[in-house]
Amino acid sequence: MKKSTEMSKDSTNIKVDDVKLYINGEFVNAQAQATFENSNPFTNEVNNLVAEGRKEDIDKAVIAAKQAFKSGPWGSMKMEERMVYINRIADLIDEEVEEIASLESIDTGLPIAQTRKMIARAAENFRFYSRMVQSKLHGESYPVDNEFINYTIYKPLGVVGLITPWNAPFMLETWKVAPALATGNTVILKPAELSPLTANKLAEVMDKAGLPKGVFNVVHGYGETAGAALVAHPDVEAISFTGETTTGTIIIKNSADTLKKTSMELGGKSPLIVFDDADVERALDAAVWGIFSFNGERCTANSRVFLHKNIKDQFIEALKERVGNIKIGDPMDPTTQFGPLIDKEHFKKVSEYIELAKQEGCEVIQGVVPEGVKAGNFVPPTLLLNATNDMRVCQEEIFGPVMAVIEFESEEQVIAAANDVKYGLAGYVWTNDIKRGHRVAQAVEAGMLWVNSQNVRDLRIPFGGMKSSGIGREGGHYAIFEFYTEPKVIHIAIGDHHIPQFGKKK
Repeated sequence: MKKSTEMSKDSTNIKVDDVKLYINGEFVNAQAQATFENSNPFTNEVNNLVAEGRKEDIDKAVIAAKQAFKSGPWGSMKMEERMVYINRIADLIDEEVEEIASLESIDTGLPIAQTRKMIARAAENFRFYSRMVQSKLHGESYPVDNEFINYTIYKPLGVVGLITPWNAPFMLETWKVAPALATGNTVILKPAELSPLTANKLAEVMDKAGLPKGVFNVVHGYGETAGAALVAHPDVEAISFTGETTTGTIIIKNSADTLKKTSMELGGKSPLIVFDDADVERALDAAVWGIFSFNGERCTANSRVFLHKNIKDQFIEALKERVGNIKIGDPMDPTTQFGPLIDKEHFKKVSEYIELAKQEGCEVIQGVVPEGVKAGNFVPPTLLLNATNDMRVCQEEIFGPVMAVIEFESEEQVIAAANDVKYGLAGYVWTNDIKRGHRVAQAVEAGMLWVNSQNVRDLRIPFGGMKSSGIGREGGHYAIFEFYTEPKVIHIAIGDHHIPQFGKKK
Protein backbone atom coordinates (compact mmCIF):
# COMPACT_ATOMS: atom_id res chain seq x y z
CA MET A 1 0.00 0.00 0.00
CA LYS A 2 1.26 3.40 -0.92
CA LYS A 3 0.59 6.36 1.31
CA SER A 4 -2.88 6.02 2.86
CA THR A 5 -5.32 8.50 1.40
CA GLU A 6 -8.17 10.65 2.67
CA MET A 7 -7.49 10.20 6.40
CA SER A 8 -10.11 12.03 8.44
CA LYS A 9 -11.79 11.91 11.85
CA ASP A 10 -14.81 10.11 10.34
CA SER A 11 -14.61 6.35 9.74
CA THR A 12 -17.40 6.40 7.16
CA ASN A 13 -15.39 7.97 4.33
CA ILE A 14 -11.96 6.41 4.83
CA LYS A 15 -10.26 4.99 1.75
CA VAL A 16 -7.18 2.80 1.82
CA ASP A 17 -5.23 1.11 -0.94
CA ASP A 18 -5.20 -2.60 -1.67
CA VAL A 19 -2.55 -4.63 0.13
CA LYS A 20 0.08 -6.88 -1.42
CA LEU A 21 2.51 -9.40 0.03
CA TYR A 22 6.02 -8.23 0.89
CA ILE A 23 8.61 -10.82 -0.12
CA ASN A 24 12.34 -10.38 -0.69
CA GLY A 25 12.13 -6.60 -0.50
CA GLU A 26 9.26 -6.23 -2.98
CA PHE A 27 5.50 -5.72 -2.76
CA VAL A 28 4.01 -8.46 -4.92
CA ASN A 29 0.69 -10.10 -5.73
CA ALA A 30 0.01 -13.61 -4.50
CA GLN A 31 1.19 -16.16 -7.03
CA ALA A 32 -2.36 -17.48 -7.42
CA GLN A 33 -3.55 -13.86 -7.93
CA ALA A 34 -6.10 -14.51 -5.17
CA THR A 35 -7.40 -11.75 -2.89
CA PHE A 36 -9.81 -11.43 0.00
CA GLU A 37 -11.92 -8.54 1.24
CA ASN A 38 -11.01 -6.56 4.35
CA SER A 39 -13.99 -4.91 6.03
CA ASN A 40 -14.35 -1.88 8.27
CA PRO A 41 -15.88 -3.01 11.60
CA PHE A 42 -17.53 0.39 12.11
CA THR A 43 -19.39 0.43 8.79
CA ASN A 44 -19.20 -3.24 7.72
CA GLU A 45 -18.24 -1.97 4.29
CA VAL A 46 -15.18 -3.24 2.43
CA ASN A 47 -12.03 -1.26 3.20
CA ASN A 48 -9.85 -2.81 0.52
CA LEU A 49 -8.62 -6.04 -1.07
CA VAL A 50 -5.73 -8.04 0.35
CA ALA A 51 -3.46 -10.45 -1.51
CA GLU A 52 -4.14 -13.98 -0.28
CA GLY A 53 -0.87 -15.80 0.19
CA ARG A 54 -0.78 -19.58 0.09
CA LYS A 55 1.81 -22.35 0.34
CA GLU A 56 3.68 -21.25 -2.79
CA ASP A 57 4.03 -17.72 -1.40
CA ILE A 58 5.25 -19.02 1.96
CA ASP A 59 7.80 -21.16 0.10
CA LYS A 60 9.01 -18.10 -1.80
CA ALA A 61 9.30 -16.07 1.40
CA VAL A 62 11.21 -18.83 3.18
CA ILE A 63 13.71 -19.07 0.31
CA ALA A 64 14.26 -15.31 0.51
CA ALA A 65 14.61 -15.31 4.30
CA LYS A 66 16.98 -18.28 4.29
CA GLN A 67 19.12 -16.68 1.59
CA ALA A 68 19.27 -13.41 3.56
CA PHE A 69 20.37 -15.28 6.68
CA LYS A 70 22.80 -17.79 5.16
CA SER A 71 24.52 -15.81 2.42
CA GLY A 72 23.09 -12.29 2.57
CA PRO A 73 24.51 -9.47 4.66
CA TRP A 74 22.18 -9.97 7.64
CA GLY A 75 23.62 -13.26 8.89
CA SER A 76 27.17 -11.93 8.98
CA MET A 77 26.40 -8.33 9.94
CA LYS A 78 28.09 -6.89 13.02
CA MET A 79 25.76 -6.23 15.92
CA GLU A 80 26.45 -2.51 15.95
CA GLU A 81 25.49 -2.20 12.28
CA ARG A 82 22.36 -4.29 12.79
CA MET A 83 21.26 -2.01 15.61
CA VAL A 84 21.44 0.98 13.27
CA TYR A 85 18.63 -0.62 11.30
CA ILE A 86 16.65 -1.49 14.43
CA ASN A 87 16.78 2.09 15.73
CA ARG A 88 16.00 3.49 12.29
CA ILE A 89 12.82 1.39 12.24
CA ALA A 90 11.81 2.89 15.60
CA ASP A 91 12.44 6.42 14.31
CA LEU A 92 10.33 5.79 11.21
CA ILE A 93 7.46 4.47 13.32
CA ASP A 94 7.63 7.62 15.44
CA GLU A 95 7.43 9.74 12.30
CA GLU A 96 4.24 8.00 11.19
CA VAL A 97 2.40 7.44 14.47
CA GLU A 98 -0.69 9.30 13.34
CA GLU A 99 -1.09 7.40 10.07
CA ILE A 100 -0.40 4.02 11.67
CA ALA A 101 -2.81 4.77 14.53
CA SER A 102 -5.51 5.74 12.02
CA LEU A 103 -5.00 2.58 9.98
CA GLU A 104 -5.22 0.51 13.16
CA SER A 105 -8.51 2.14 14.16
CA ILE A 106 -10.01 1.72 10.69
CA ASP A 107 -8.99 -1.92 10.56
CA THR A 108 -9.86 -3.09 14.08
CA GLY A 109 -12.44 -0.70 15.51
CA LEU A 110 -10.10 0.26 18.34
CA PRO A 111 -10.51 3.90 19.45
CA ILE A 112 -7.79 6.12 18.05
CA ALA A 113 -7.05 7.53 21.52
CA GLN A 114 -5.89 4.01 22.41
CA THR A 115 -4.16 3.12 19.13
CA ARG A 116 -1.95 6.21 19.33
CA LYS A 117 -0.53 4.94 22.62
CA MET A 118 -0.11 1.45 21.20
CA ILE A 119 1.90 2.72 18.24
CA ALA A 120 4.21 4.71 20.51
CA ARG A 121 4.81 1.51 22.48
CA ALA A 122 5.56 -0.30 19.22
CA ALA A 123 8.45 2.07 18.50
CA GLU A 124 9.77 1.47 22.01
CA ASN A 125 9.73 -2.28 21.35
CA PHE A 126 12.52 -1.78 18.80
CA ARG A 127 14.54 0.61 20.94
CA PHE A 128 14.19 -1.64 23.97
CA TYR A 129 15.53 -4.68 22.14
CA SER A 130 18.34 -2.66 20.63
CA ARG A 131 19.44 -1.77 24.16
CA MET A 132 18.77 -5.26 25.51
CA VAL A 133 20.73 -7.10 22.82
CA GLN A 134 23.73 -4.78 23.04
CA SER A 135 23.91 -4.89 26.83
CA LYS A 136 22.70 -8.39 27.69
CA LEU A 137 23.26 -10.75 24.77
CA HIS A 138 26.57 -12.14 25.90
CA GLY A 139 27.64 -15.49 27.23
CA GLU A 140 29.43 -16.74 30.32
CA SER A 141 32.80 -18.36 30.89
CA TYR A 142 33.55 -21.33 33.14
CA PRO A 143 37.24 -21.94 33.90
CA VAL A 144 38.04 -25.51 34.99
CA ASP A 145 41.25 -25.53 37.02
CA ASN A 146 44.19 -24.93 34.68
CA GLU A 147 42.91 -27.26 31.98
CA PHE A 148 39.88 -25.65 30.33
CA ILE A 149 37.94 -22.51 29.70
CA ASN A 150 34.38 -23.22 28.65
CA TYR A 151 32.27 -20.36 27.37
CA THR A 152 28.83 -19.81 25.88
CA ILE A 153 27.66 -17.73 22.96
CA TYR A 154 24.12 -17.15 21.71
CA LYS A 155 23.44 -17.62 18.03
CA PRO A 156 20.32 -16.59 16.08
CA LEU A 157 18.08 -19.43 14.92
CA GLY A 158 17.75 -18.43 11.27
CA VAL A 159 14.31 -18.14 9.67
CA VAL A 160 11.52 -17.62 12.20
CA GLY A 161 7.78 -17.53 11.60
CA LEU A 162 5.62 -15.05 13.51
CA ILE A 163 1.84 -15.52 13.56
CA THR A 164 0.07 -12.56 15.14
CA PRO A 165 -3.48 -11.71 16.26
CA TRP A 166 -6.00 -9.08 15.22
CA ASN A 167 -6.32 -7.30 18.56
CA ALA A 168 -3.74 -4.50 18.90
CA PRO A 169 -1.99 -5.97 15.83
CA PHE A 170 0.79 -3.44 15.24
CA MET A 171 1.95 -3.42 18.85
CA LEU A 172 1.87 -7.22 19.09
CA GLU A 173 3.58 -7.68 15.71
CA THR A 174 6.45 -5.44 16.74
CA TRP A 175 6.67 -7.21 20.10
CA LYS A 176 7.74 -10.30 18.14
CA VAL A 177 9.50 -8.73 15.16
CA ALA A 178 11.78 -6.47 17.23
CA PRO A 179 13.55 -9.21 19.27
CA ALA A 180 13.61 -11.56 16.28
CA LEU A 181 15.44 -9.04 14.08
CA ALA A 182 17.59 -7.57 16.85
CA THR A 183 19.03 -11.01 17.62
CA GLY A 184 19.93 -11.54 13.97
CA ASN A 185 17.13 -13.76 12.66
CA THR A 186 15.19 -13.27 9.46
CA VAL A 187 11.41 -13.08 9.67
CA ILE A 188 8.25 -14.20 7.94
CA LEU A 189 5.23 -12.49 9.45
CA LYS A 190 1.78 -14.02 8.92
CA PRO A 191 -0.58 -11.40 10.34
CA ALA A 192 -4.21 -12.07 11.17
CA GLU A 193 -6.33 -11.83 8.04
CA LEU A 194 -8.80 -9.57 9.87
CA SER A 195 -6.24 -6.79 10.45
CA PRO A 196 -3.81 -6.52 7.50
CA LEU A 197 -3.40 -2.75 7.21
CA THR A 198 -0.74 -2.02 9.81
CA ALA A 199 1.20 -5.20 9.01
CA ASN A 200 1.48 -3.82 5.50
CA LYS A 201 2.51 -0.46 6.95
CA LEU A 202 5.23 -2.23 8.94
CA ALA A 203 6.52 -3.68 5.67
CA GLU A 204 6.61 -0.16 4.23
CA VAL A 205 8.60 1.01 7.27
CA MET A 206 11.08 -1.86 6.84
CA ASP A 207 11.41 -1.04 3.17
CA LYS A 208 12.02 2.63 3.91
CA ALA A 209 14.59 1.69 6.55
CA GLY A 210 16.60 -0.05 3.82
CA LEU A 211 16.54 -3.46 5.45
CA PRO A 212 18.40 -5.97 3.22
CA LYS A 213 16.18 -8.00 0.94
CA GLY A 214 14.64 -11.09 2.48
CA VAL A 215 15.27 -10.11 6.09
CA PHE A 216 11.62 -9.20 6.69
CA ASN A 217 8.70 -10.68 4.77
CA VAL A 218 4.91 -10.44 5.16
CA VAL A 219 2.57 -13.08 3.77
CA HIS A 220 -1.10 -12.27 4.27
CA GLY A 221 -3.57 -15.12 4.16
CA TYR A 222 -5.60 -17.59 6.14
CA GLY A 223 -4.39 -19.73 8.99
CA GLU A 224 -5.49 -22.96 7.31
CA THR A 225 -3.34 -22.27 4.23
CA ALA A 226 -0.59 -19.65 4.70
CA GLY A 227 -0.29 -20.23 8.44
CA ALA A 228 -0.24 -24.01 8.13
CA ALA A 229 2.40 -23.86 5.38
CA LEU A 230 4.60 -21.63 7.53
CA VAL A 231 4.32 -23.97 10.50
CA ALA A 232 5.07 -27.07 8.42
CA HIS A 233 8.02 -25.66 6.45
CA PRO A 234 11.24 -27.53 7.30
CA ASP A 235 13.44 -24.44 6.86
CA VAL A 236 11.50 -22.40 9.43
CA GLU A 237 13.30 -22.88 12.74
CA ALA A 238 10.70 -21.52 15.15
CA ILE A 239 7.09 -20.34 15.38
CA SER A 240 5.92 -17.65 17.77
CA PHE A 241 2.14 -17.49 17.96
CA THR A 242 -0.35 -15.28 19.77
CA GLY A 243 -3.99 -16.21 19.53
CA GLU A 244 -6.66 -18.57 20.77
CA THR A 245 -5.82 -21.76 22.62
CA THR A 246 -7.41 -24.17 20.11
CA THR A 247 -5.27 -22.80 17.27
CA GLY A 248 -2.19 -22.90 19.48
CA THR A 249 -2.61 -26.62 20.16
CA ILE A 250 -2.90 -27.30 16.41
CA ILE A 251 0.30 -25.33 15.74
CA ILE A 252 2.20 -27.25 18.42
CA LYS A 253 1.07 -30.57 16.92
CA ASN A 254 1.98 -29.51 13.39
CA SER A 255 5.37 -28.17 14.50
CA ALA A 256 6.38 -31.53 15.95
CA ASP A 257 7.25 -33.14 12.61
CA THR A 258 10.04 -30.63 12.01
CA LEU A 259 11.02 -30.24 15.69
CA LYS A 260 10.45 -26.50 15.70
CA LYS A 261 10.74 -24.33 18.75
CA THR A 262 7.35 -22.87 19.61
CA SER A 263 6.21 -20.01 21.80
CA MET A 264 2.49 -19.86 22.52
CA GLU A 265 0.71 -16.84 24.05
CA LEU A 266 -2.87 -18.04 24.21
CA GLY A 267 -6.22 -17.30 25.84
CA GLY A 268 -7.25 -16.18 29.29
CA LYS A 269 -10.12 -15.93 31.74
CA SER A 270 -8.37 -13.74 34.24
CA PRO A 271 -9.72 -13.03 37.74
CA LEU A 272 -9.79 -9.63 39.42
CA ILE A 273 -10.27 -10.08 43.18
CA VAL A 274 -11.47 -7.19 45.36
CA PHE A 275 -11.30 -7.68 49.13
CA ASP A 276 -13.40 -5.59 51.49
CA ASP A 277 -10.40 -3.57 52.70
CA ALA A 278 -9.39 -2.49 49.19
CA ASP A 279 -9.32 1.04 47.82
CA VAL A 280 -12.68 0.57 46.11
CA GLU A 281 -12.46 3.57 43.76
CA ARG A 282 -9.09 2.53 42.38
CA ALA A 283 -10.18 -1.09 42.09
CA LEU A 284 -13.25 0.10 40.22
CA ASP A 285 -11.13 2.13 37.80
CA ALA A 286 -8.89 -0.87 37.16
CA ALA A 287 -11.78 -3.32 36.75
CA VAL A 288 -13.60 -1.14 34.21
CA TRP A 289 -10.47 -0.31 32.23
CA GLY A 290 -9.23 -3.89 32.34
CA ILE A 291 -12.25 -5.34 30.55
CA PHE A 292 -13.69 -2.50 28.48
CA SER A 293 -10.53 -0.96 26.99
CA PHE A 294 -9.42 -2.50 23.67
CA ASN A 295 -13.21 -3.05 23.19
CA GLY A 296 -12.85 -6.01 25.54
CA GLU A 297 -10.74 -7.87 22.98
CA ARG A 298 -7.65 -8.49 25.09
CA CYS A 299 -6.15 -11.71 26.41
CA THR A 300 -5.37 -10.29 29.87
CA ALA A 301 -8.85 -8.82 30.39
CA ASN A 302 -10.31 -9.25 33.89
CA SER A 303 -13.37 -11.07 32.60
CA ARG A 304 -14.15 -12.58 36.04
CA VAL A 305 -14.47 -10.03 38.85
CA PHE A 306 -14.69 -11.51 42.36
CA LEU A 307 -16.20 -9.14 44.92
CA HIS A 308 -16.17 -9.69 48.68
CA LYS A 309 -19.74 -9.90 49.96
CA ASN A 310 -19.26 -6.82 52.20
CA ILE A 311 -18.57 -4.51 49.25
CA LYS A 312 -20.41 -6.34 46.47
CA ASP A 313 -23.56 -4.20 46.39
CA GLN A 314 -21.80 -0.82 46.38
CA PHE A 315 -19.27 -2.01 43.80
CA ILE A 316 -22.01 -3.31 41.50
CA GLU A 317 -23.93 -0.03 41.69
CA ALA A 318 -20.77 1.82 40.69
CA LEU A 319 -20.16 -0.66 37.85
CA LYS A 320 -23.67 -0.06 36.51
CA GLU A 321 -23.06 3.67 36.47
CA ARG A 322 -19.70 3.30 34.72
CA VAL A 323 -21.07 0.94 32.06
CA GLY A 324 -23.80 3.43 31.24
CA ASN A 325 -21.31 6.29 30.91
CA ILE A 326 -18.66 4.71 28.64
CA LYS A 327 -18.64 6.67 25.38
CA ILE A 328 -19.49 4.38 22.48
CA GLY A 329 -18.85 5.70 18.98
CA ASP A 330 -16.72 6.15 15.89
CA PRO A 331 -13.20 4.79 16.51
CA MET A 332 -11.74 7.76 14.66
CA ASP A 333 -13.32 10.23 17.10
CA PRO A 334 -10.64 11.04 19.73
CA THR A 335 -13.33 11.21 22.45
CA THR A 336 -14.56 7.65 21.78
CA GLN A 337 -13.75 5.18 24.55
CA PHE A 338 -15.31 2.07 23.06
CA GLY A 339 -15.58 0.89 19.46
CA PRO A 340 -17.00 -2.04 17.47
CA LEU A 341 -15.81 -5.63 17.60
CA ILE A 342 -13.51 -6.85 14.84
CA ASP A 343 -16.08 -8.51 12.54
CA LYS A 344 -19.59 -9.90 12.24
CA GLU A 345 -18.59 -13.43 13.23
CA HIS A 346 -16.98 -12.27 16.46
CA PHE A 347 -19.97 -10.03 17.14
CA LYS A 348 -22.21 -13.07 16.75
CA LYS A 349 -20.05 -15.19 19.05
CA VAL A 350 -19.99 -12.61 21.85
CA SER A 351 -23.72 -11.95 21.49
CA GLU A 352 -24.44 -15.67 21.77
CA TYR A 353 -22.48 -15.83 25.03
CA ILE A 354 -24.59 -12.99 26.43
CA GLU A 355 -27.76 -14.92 25.56
CA LEU A 356 -26.23 -18.00 27.19
CA ALA A 357 -25.59 -15.95 30.35
CA LYS A 358 -29.29 -15.16 30.55
CA GLN A 359 -30.12 -18.86 30.20
CA GLU A 360 -27.62 -19.69 32.95
CA GLY A 361 -29.34 -17.31 35.33
CA CYS A 362 -27.34 -14.07 35.08
CA GLU A 363 -28.85 -10.63 35.19
CA VAL A 364 -27.44 -8.80 32.17
CA ILE A 365 -26.70 -5.07 32.41
CA GLN A 366 -25.48 -3.25 29.29
CA GLY A 367 -24.59 0.16 28.01
CA VAL A 368 -26.56 1.63 25.12
CA VAL A 369 -25.29 1.72 21.54
CA PRO A 370 -26.21 5.07 19.95
CA GLU A 371 -28.58 4.85 16.98
CA GLY A 372 -26.11 6.57 14.68
CA VAL A 373 -23.48 3.82 14.91
CA LYS A 374 -25.59 0.67 14.82
CA ALA A 375 -24.21 -0.35 11.44
CA GLY A 376 -21.05 -1.41 13.27
CA ASN A 377 -20.29 -4.59 15.20
CA PHE A 378 -21.16 -3.05 18.57
CA VAL A 379 -21.66 -5.21 21.64
CA PRO A 380 -21.99 -2.62 24.42
CA PRO A 381 -20.08 -2.93 27.70
CA THR A 382 -21.84 -5.77 29.53
CA LEU A 383 -22.11 -6.92 33.15
CA LEU A 384 -23.19 -10.45 34.07
CA LEU A 385 -24.57 -10.24 37.62
CA ASN A 386 -25.47 -13.18 39.89
CA ALA A 387 -22.80 -15.20 38.10
CA THR A 388 -21.26 -18.33 39.59
CA ASN A 389 -17.85 -19.65 38.64
CA ASP A 390 -19.17 -22.93 37.24
CA MET A 391 -21.21 -21.24 34.49
CA ARG A 392 -19.92 -21.59 30.93
CA VAL A 393 -19.75 -17.80 30.66
CA CYS A 394 -17.30 -17.88 33.59
CA GLN A 395 -15.25 -20.79 32.26
CA GLU A 396 -14.90 -20.07 28.53
CA GLU A 397 -13.03 -17.20 26.93
CA ILE A 398 -15.55 -14.79 25.40
CA PHE A 399 -12.91 -12.27 24.26
CA GLY A 400 -15.33 -9.39 24.36
CA PRO A 401 -16.59 -6.60 26.64
CA VAL A 402 -18.30 -8.95 29.08
CA MET A 403 -17.58 -8.90 32.83
CA ALA A 404 -18.90 -11.71 35.01
CA VAL A 405 -19.35 -10.55 38.64
CA ILE A 406 -19.00 -13.26 41.31
CA GLU A 407 -19.42 -12.95 45.08
CA PHE A 408 -17.01 -14.51 47.61
CA GLU A 409 -16.66 -14.64 51.37
CA SER A 410 -13.18 -15.95 52.26
CA GLU A 411 -9.63 -15.83 50.94
CA GLU A 412 -9.52 -19.61 50.58
CA GLN A 413 -12.80 -19.66 48.68
CA VAL A 414 -11.79 -17.01 46.17
CA ILE A 415 -8.38 -18.58 45.51
CA ALA A 416 -10.05 -21.92 44.77
CA ALA A 417 -12.56 -20.26 42.45
CA ALA A 418 -9.92 -18.16 40.68
CA ASN A 419 -7.96 -21.33 39.95
CA ASP A 420 -10.99 -23.40 38.96
CA VAL A 421 -10.64 -22.64 35.25
CA LYS A 422 -8.46 -24.09 32.50
CA TYR A 423 -6.69 -20.79 31.81
CA GLY A 424 -3.87 -19.16 33.73
CA LEU A 425 -2.67 -16.00 32.00
CA ALA A 426 -3.17 -13.06 34.38
CA GLY A 427 -4.76 -12.06 37.67
CA TYR A 428 -5.38 -8.95 39.74
CA VAL A 429 -5.66 -8.60 43.54
CA TRP A 430 -6.98 -5.55 45.37
CA THR A 431 -6.37 -5.33 49.13
CA ASN A 432 -4.66 -3.01 51.60
CA ASP A 433 -3.37 -6.01 53.56
CA ILE A 434 0.01 -6.42 51.91
CA LYS A 435 0.57 -9.85 53.44
CA ARG A 436 -2.69 -11.06 51.96
CA GLY A 437 -1.81 -9.43 48.66
CA HIS A 438 1.37 -11.50 48.45
CA ARG A 439 -0.35 -14.68 49.61
CA VAL A 440 -3.16 -14.48 47.10
CA ALA A 441 -0.93 -13.40 44.22
CA GLN A 442 1.36 -16.36 44.83
CA ALA A 443 -1.58 -18.77 45.17
CA VAL A 444 -3.45 -17.79 41.99
CA GLU A 445 -2.42 -20.02 39.09
CA ALA A 446 -1.41 -17.47 36.48
CA GLY A 447 1.75 -16.36 34.75
CA MET A 448 1.29 -12.70 35.71
CA LEU A 449 -0.30 -11.10 38.77
CA TRP A 450 -0.84 -7.45 39.60
CA VAL A 451 -1.52 -6.31 43.18
CA ASN A 452 -3.32 -2.96 43.59
CA SER A 453 -2.54 -2.19 39.97
CA GLN A 454 -4.07 -2.27 36.54
CA ASN A 455 -2.33 -4.17 33.73
CA VAL A 456 0.89 -2.14 33.55
CA ARG A 457 3.54 -3.74 31.35
CA ASP A 458 7.29 -3.64 31.84
CA LEU A 459 9.20 -4.86 28.78
CA ARG A 460 11.92 -6.32 31.00
CA ILE A 461 9.67 -8.93 32.60
CA PRO A 462 8.36 -12.20 31.13
CA PHE A 463 4.91 -12.13 29.54
CA GLY A 464 2.92 -15.35 29.30
CA GLY A 465 0.78 -17.83 31.10
CA MET A 466 0.41 -21.34 32.43
CA LYS A 467 -2.12 -24.12 31.89
CA SER A 468 -4.13 -23.50 28.69
CA SER A 469 -2.87 -19.93 28.44
CA GLY A 470 0.36 -20.88 26.75
CA ILE A 471 3.89 -22.21 26.71
CA GLY A 472 6.99 -20.04 26.99
CA ARG A 473 7.39 -16.34 27.68
CA GLU A 474 7.83 -13.18 25.66
CA GLY A 475 9.55 -9.99 26.75
CA GLY A 476 12.90 -9.05 28.25
CA HIS A 477 15.82 -11.43 28.18
CA TYR A 478 13.35 -14.33 28.02
CA ALA A 479 12.75 -13.52 24.36
CA ILE A 480 16.38 -13.10 23.35
CA PHE A 481 17.90 -15.91 25.42
CA GLU A 482 15.14 -18.52 25.61
CA PHE A 483 13.48 -18.26 22.22
CA TYR A 484 15.13 -16.25 19.44
CA THR A 485 18.65 -17.57 20.04
CA GLU A 486 20.31 -20.90 20.80
CA PRO A 487 23.15 -21.23 23.32
CA LYS A 488 26.35 -22.77 22.02
CA VAL A 489 29.12 -23.99 24.31
CA ILE A 490 32.79 -23.76 23.27
CA HIS A 491 35.32 -25.88 25.22
CA ILE A 492 38.92 -24.67 25.02
CA ALA A 493 41.77 -26.75 26.39
CA ILE A 494 44.49 -24.55 27.92
CA GLY A 495 46.57 -27.40 29.28
CA ASP A 496 47.41 -31.01 28.49
CA HIS A 497 44.53 -32.74 30.26
CA HIS A 498 44.35 -36.51 30.41
CA ILE A 499 43.02 -38.25 27.29
CA PRO A 500 42.54 -42.06 27.51
CA GLN A 501 44.87 -43.82 25.03
CA PHE A 502 42.63 -46.56 23.72
CA GLY A 503 44.42 -49.01 21.39
CA LYS A 504 47.91 -47.62 21.92
CA LYS A 505 50.66 -50.22 22.35
CA LYS A 506 52.61 -50.00 25.59
